[in-house]
Amino acid sequence: MQDQFEGNAEQGISPHYSTYFRTLILFAAAGTLATAIEWSSPWHLDKLLTAGTSVFLLLYCAFAQFLLYKSRNKKAYKTRRTLSFIDTVLVGITIALANFGMLPSLLFITMVQLNALTQGGGRKWFEQNTGLLVGVVLGYLMHRPALLINADLSISTLSLIGILAYLCAYAFFTHRQIGKLKEANQLLSTEQRVNKMRSYKLSKYLPQRLWRSVTTGDEEALATQRKLLTVFFSDIKDFSQLTEELEAETFTLLLNNYLSEMARIAGQYGGTIDKFIGDAVMVVFGDDASKGPKSDALRCVAMALAMRKRVREMKQEWYNKGISRPLQVRMGVNTGYCTVGIFGTANYQSYTVMGTHVNLASRLEGAAQPGEILISHETWAMIKHTVMCRDKGHITVKGISTPVKVYQVTDLRKNLGGQQSYLEEHAPGFSMHLDLDKIRNYDKVKVLQSLEKATSSLKSKVII
Repeated sequence: MQDQFEGNAEQGISPHYSTYFRTLILFAAAGTLATAIEWSSPWHLDKLLTAGTSVFLLLYCAFAQFLLYKSRNKKAYKTRRTLSFIDTVLVGITIALANFGMLPSLLFITMVQLNALTQGGGRKWFEQNTGLLVGVVLGYLMHRPALLINADLSISTLSLIGILAYLCAYAFFTHRQIGKLKEANQLLSTEQRVNKMRSYKLSKYLPQRLWRSVTTGDEEALATQRKLLTVFFSDIKDFSQLTEELEAETFTLLLNNYLSEMARIAGQYGGTIDKFIGDAVMVVFGDDASKGPKSDALRCVAMALAMRKRVREMKQEWYNKGISRPLQVRMGVNTGYCTVGIFGTANYQSYTVMGTHVNLASRLEGAAQPGEILISHETWAMIKHTVMCRDKGHITVKGISTPVKVYQVTDLRKNLGGQQSYLEEHAPGFSMHLDLDKIRNYDKVKVLQSLEKATSSLKSKVII
């Protein structure tokens, strides 16, 4: 794994970098050997070997560039790696043929170390130093040089010029790489912002559990399984007739407003919106962040009561906007074991909840009267101590062979009696809803004056 990482890191470096290094160090090596030759002395084997190596270095540099050009579309990484090893071998031979001059040797070794470390990885450093050692041994066997403490000034000067040129080229290359990294980082940051926005938009169209599992890569958590869930259904009575009476723009505004409010309330109580089916809303409790079956059932019924309360408030808002026909919503709740998972085809899949208890919740919603919340006996058994319900006996629903015992939800017990905070009354010519929790202290006197004025007017009015 470490080798693979280092290989990938090296492949990420510009291929021109190895060309810069090879050209500079080999030209410096060739110049160093040419300067080390005593041209006025007679020709002998060591002199021929040094001169030949100097010429070979120049020819090899051109040949290496040709190999890189030929292998640019296939096996380019392996070719660069092999040539890099040969480069260091030739540098080692140069050091030996230059009689191990202290300054040239130190400069060439420094260049090799810098090149190995900048290309990255312990493996690269080991390979290039191994090649350098192999070259030194080969050069020593071919030349058997004498160790020189003080090298010729011309040789040292040429070596210094070579490493100075290399450092300047490396600085230029590093500057370009930093510029490219800044551009890539800016592009990456832009893509991250775009992806976050897309992910946020996608979260509006998917169940939270599905969206979270996909975005975190934990798709195994979506495996099909059986769970004890509380399922909620609601829809608008005479929805089809309403679509025919309203203009498309008005209808769209009304429906989106209604669904937005229902989704907001579902989120407040921890429900997972499974889907919208036209005007119908399906919410599931217990699949995501369940707090226990009883808590799930209680939160679901409390959500249904909050939705019913909000719909009654919205009636007046819609009436003020010119929608005289009031929306009437009916709801059904059931608790039982359901199958949760991904269903569909290879090309289209949906994460949803299925089973008999899901169908029963839908049937209870269809059997409810406008403004009524019907729950099954299983749900009632879990919330009966907290929620006041009215026994409605047994009803027959489609798809269920035996009659189903149902209950009508009245309200939370804490909202009934002397501490009741919400009052609502309707009659021909009269409509009132009073939510004490929402009335502010500075509006209290104004509300009382309005009620007293209405009471006085009603008492003095003779109704025939």
